[in-house]
Amino acid sequence: MLRGIITTIGILVCLLLFFIAGCVDSAREKLYVFHAGSLAQPLAEIEKLFEEKYPDIDVLREVSGSYEAVKKISELGRYCDVIISADYSLIEQLLVPNFCDWQIKFATNSMVLAYTKTSKYADLINANNWFEILQKDDVEWGHSNPNADPCGYRALLVMKLAEIHYKIPGLYDKLVSKRRIKNIREKETELVPLLKSGELDYTFLYRSMALQYGFKFVDLPYEIDLSRAEYADRYAMAELKLKDGTVQKGIPIVYGVSVPNNAPNKRMALEFVRFLLIEGATVFERFGQPFLKKPIVYGQGKLPDEMKSLPFYKEEREK
Repeated sequence: MLRGIITTIGILVCLLLFFIAGCVDSAREKLYVFHAGSLAQPLAEIEKLFEEKYPDIDVLREVSGSYEAVKKISELGRYCDVIISADYSLIEQLLVPNFCDWQIKFATNSMVLAYTKTSKYADLINANNWFEILQKDDVEWGHSNPNADPCGYRALLVMKLAEIHYKIPGLYDKLVSKRRIKNIREKETELVPLLKSGELDYTFLYRSMALQYGFKFVDLPYEIDLSRAEYADRYAMAELKLKDGTVQKGIPIVYGVSVPNNAPNKRMALEFVRFLLIEGATVFERFGQPFLKKPIVYGQGKLPDEMKSLPFYKEEREK
């Protein structure tokens, strides 16, 4: 009987502790962040550091393709405090001015072709023959969904630019015809386990992700990897029409962040963005993703006072 009483007391103590922990957690302010899948690892670190500085804040991140993320706000009417897109143009096209008044462009990346040491032809592939390897019948390769994820439409833009760069008419269509539909996944992070397991031999990813997951990769020429502002005119030679009719032109890869006008926790949302821009550069560099030398703000006149002390370049179109 004594043993039964002790067991019962033990269970009650555990339940009490669980209840107390739940109450403490529910008392913390929630901060909802929608963000691109390619930022999962650096933002996990940012979340940890931010919560250490603000222990009363619980950062809740929701990962998806950036196109899907902005549409959660513009079409589904969902609320978040911070939106971080792998393509700044999506915020401008779909959220400004109805849902956001401003945005800050802050980080860059480049497209690469990722693979592993067990990928077919891993010992042969390079920047001059990758498009030949992808056309081989025994090679499995993929990319993310262009209608949901910028990494997906950027993969297709890279192939369109490759046709121009390598002067091979019809190269884009030849490549796409060799890509199996089953190898298109909703967002780029879903391609990672397929590459690790060997289900895919190659996949288009951001360079930062290839580094984070320890993949080998082909560094593509600057003329097609969408990484350089000085090649903007060349990138613009390629465009892609998405399922909803939107036309995506080739532009340099730049990430954007904003706080929606109806953010539930706008005060801490702005603090999170400040923290990202000030503390985040070191974190992002560690994860293989460089910041711009100085962030670029669009919507300078509507930038909240809390943000105005940060050093920004002004968007050229606003001058």
